[in-house]
Amino acid sequence: MTEKSIIIIGAGLAGLSTGCFAQMNGYRTKIFERQDKPGGVCVSWKRKGYTFDYAVHNLFGVAPNSVNNSLWQELGALEGLETYSFKEFVQVEDAEGKVFTVHTDLNELKRHMEELAPNDRKLIDEFAQAVSQFSGYDLFAALSGGFGAKLKMLPLMGSLMKYSKLTIKEFAEQFTDPFMRKAFSTIQYDLADVPVLIPIIFLSTLNRGDGGWPIGGSMALSRNIEKRYLSLGGEIAYNSMVTKVLVENNRAVGIQVEDGSKYYADTVVSAADGYSTIFSMLEGKYTNDLIRTYYINYPKNQPFGLEVWFGVARNLSKEPHALVLFLKEPIMVEGKQHDRLSVEIFNFDPTFAPPNKTVIKVVMESNYDYWKQLSEQPEKYKTEKKRFADQIAQCLETRFPGLQSQIEAQDVVTPVSVEHWTGSYRGCQAWGVPKRYAKQMAKNGVSKTLPGLSSFYMVGQWAAGNIGLNTVCLLGRNLVRELCESDKRKFKSTKV
Repeated sequence: MTEKSIIIIGAGLAGLSTGCFAQMNGYRTKIFERQDKPGGVCVSWKRKGYTFDYAVHNLFGVAPNSVNNSLWQELGALEGLETYSFKEFVQVEDAEGKVFTVHTDLNELKRHMEELAPNDRKLIDEFAQAVSQFSGYDLFAALSGGFGAKLKMLPLMGSLMKYSKLTIKEFAEQFTDPFMRKAFSTIQYDLADVPVLIPIIFLSTLNRGDGGWPIGGSMALSRNIEKRYLSLGGEIAYNSMVTKVLVENNRAVGIQVEDGSKYYADTVVSAADGYSTIFSMLEGKYTNDLIRTYYINYPKNQPFGLEVWFGVARNLSKEPHALVLFLKEPIMVEGKQHDRLSVEIFNFDPTFAPPNKTVIKVVMESNYDYWKQLSEQPEKYKTEKKRFADQIAQCLETRFPGLQSQIEAQDVVTPVSVEHWTGSYRGCQAWGVPKRYAKQMAKNGVSKTLPGLSSFYMVGQWAAGNIGLNTVCLLGRNLVRELCESDKRKFKSTKV
């Protein structure tokens, strides 16, 4: 069988996954990556002995018998890594000292919620039953499997429909207890307007022991998949930013990198930012209404757009790993009031800080245009980032007295930072699709292929219009399966 070649743009998880499965199936691949390391947004970096991690929150697939875990075994993602299972999803604390702990053990969660809101037992029972129902199914198996796997999900259809239409905020408003009404709406960061199905899926996955944290975080995960790809014979060219996709007779034939060098292959796959791929590398020549509408309708504010890390000389091992802290007085960030902080405490990963020290991360939504305008005056941009970090540190001082004097390292990432290091349009990691295109997107993604262009494919968050580490890796796997079908090859995969 003639060996076919594939060029892959981007060494994020989607690109690495595509490369791994392509190599397993006899394709010759080479990845071109603009940075000097793998991972894309699945990265971490060092500051004064502390590790600041950007991507991983809860990783699905740590249970050995799950479909997600099978994918990770194929990619070698968790090879040699311990995993940590969280005892709580998040803990919400108001300024008066009331606490709502979202336990990952469903029985414990239900008891706790009933203690906090005894008059809301009916609503609590409904939520607990939904989590219990979903705990009995592996939704990823349906996503990655064929018709038979999807058929097994039929008993869930009623709940899927109901809870995908009901937002977290709308569900929370049904509580008669004022604290629970306020606290429940915050359990998924600032995403109160997303379906309540999302925390139900997270909690069901954590409840059955299939969610957790890979010790070593994003970089350990990315390096493992990079190692797997290289062991399969793949090649990676780092510090090689692709500037153009070469096209002949409406067929992708290769790429051109920043220094002008050109490389050719039978197929080109972009796992890079969607906007720069479509409107820069391909000069906007291959689009349709869905693609154009998608990129025009970017969100004004981005979840997780603004993040600050602190390395602190303090042992926080007894604290929850995730907190929502309501503030006594709202703070102003980007000209907008915020009444709470979403906090992550990396007290469970000993690789992130020296002994008896801890990394703390605070995330909130952000406006790209605010920071883009500031970045045009570097000193103002730097000053505003420091002001923001100092402001957050002062807020944390109330919950952790003495913390400000214990800060040894800090860093702030804005949407402009993400745009700079990944090339992601407006520093985003994809967003929702307009409702009129929802069915079309659900079936074909946003831009897995481009109209009028052959031998070219896209994978990753931008191509599918969704997020999730396992999801983007699955996109790479599915693409290679499709290529095998087209080339009359039997798709195969191996595990480490």
